Amino acid sequence: MKVLIAPDSFKGTYTAVEVAEAIARGVREAGADAVELPIADGGEGTLTALASTTGAQMHTVTVNNPWGSPVQASFAVTSEGTGIVELAQASGITVEHDGTRDAFTAGTYGTGQVMVEAVKRGARRILVSAGGSATSDGASGAITAIEEAGGLNGVPVTVLTDVTTPFERAGVVFSPQKGADPATVERITQRLHDQAAELPKSPIGVARTGAAGGFSGGMWARFDAELVSGAEHVLDFVDFDRELEQADVVVVGEGKLDSQTGEGKIIDAVLKRVERIKPDVQVVAVVGCVDEDLGDYAQNFVRIFEATDAQLMQQAGTQIAGL
Repeated sequence: MKVLIAPDSFKGTYTAVEVAEAIARGVREAGADAVELPIADGGEGTLTALASTTGAQMHTVTVNNPWGSPVQASFAVTSEGTGIVELAQASGITVEHDGTRDAFTAGTYGTGQVMVEAVKRGARRILVSAGGSATSDGASGAITAIEEAGGLNGVPVTVLTDVTTPFERAGVVFSPQKGADPATVERITQRLHDQAAELPKSPIGVARTGAAGGFSGGMWARFDAELVSGAEHVLDFVDFDRELEQADVVVVGEGKLDSQTGEGKIIDAVLKRVERIKPDVQVVAVVGCVDEDLGDYAQNFVRIFEATDAQLMQQAGTQIAGL
C-alpha cells in the first residue's frame, strides 16, 4: 500500500515537514510505503514545505525587519531557478523586534531585499508567499528596496495568497489584527489610496491585491506580478496530482480541523483534487484538534486522528497503514 502524506503545518508547534516525517515513520514501521509531500497554503510555512519537497537550496541573509532593525531571513532557490520567498521571514508579525511594533510604520523593505538577493543567487522566477505580515504599506517598502538595488532584471514575480480582498480594503480588513486602532486604520486606508494613485496601474478594486497589507497589489501594479491562489499553486508546484494517481491513501493535516477548513484552505484544495482525479482513494486527517463545529465536513475523511505530538502522529501513521 502506498500512503501519500501531505500535511500543512500545525502552526506554532510543528512544521509540515515535521508532521510528514512523524506520520511516515509509523507508516513504514507497519510495512507500508510512505511518500512525504509536506504542503502549505501560501502563508507561513510555505518556504519550509516547498524547499523540502523540491530539494531547493536554502540561503539566509540579513535584512530589515518591518521597523528597520536587522533580522535573519531565509529563502530558497530550486534547481530550475525558482526563488521561494516567504514574506513573513523578513516582514512577519512574529519577527524579533525590541522596539514598538507600530502597525502604521511597519514596512516590507526587508522582503524586497530578500527578493533582490534571490535574483543574485540565480532565481529566474520569484514565488512570494504573502501570509503572516506585520505590514500595511502597499509594498512601498519592498518596491523601494528593489528599485534601490537596480530592479529585478526582468525576473517575473508570482504572489501566493488565499485572500481575495482588494487593495483599498487591506487596512480595514487586516490591520486591526496587526495592532492598528480605528484612527490608524483610517490613516493606513488613506495612504493606500494615495499609493494607488501613484503606481503605474491602479490596484483599486482588483481581487487579491490586498494581501499582506497591499503587498500583492503593489507587486502587481509595479512589477506585473501574477496573483494566484496559494493552495492551488502549491499543489501544482509540488506535482501533487502525479503523486495522487499512485496513492492508495492520502493523509492530510493541520493544527485545527474546523468549519473554516472548507473555505479555501489547503485541505479543501486536496479534497477537490481527490474528487476530480482519484475519487476512490481513502483520505485520512491527522490534526492537532477537531473543532466541535466541524459538522458534515468530517464525512470527507475515512478516519480523523487527533495527534498533539510527534509520538501520536507516528502512532496514527501505524494505524493508517492498516486501513
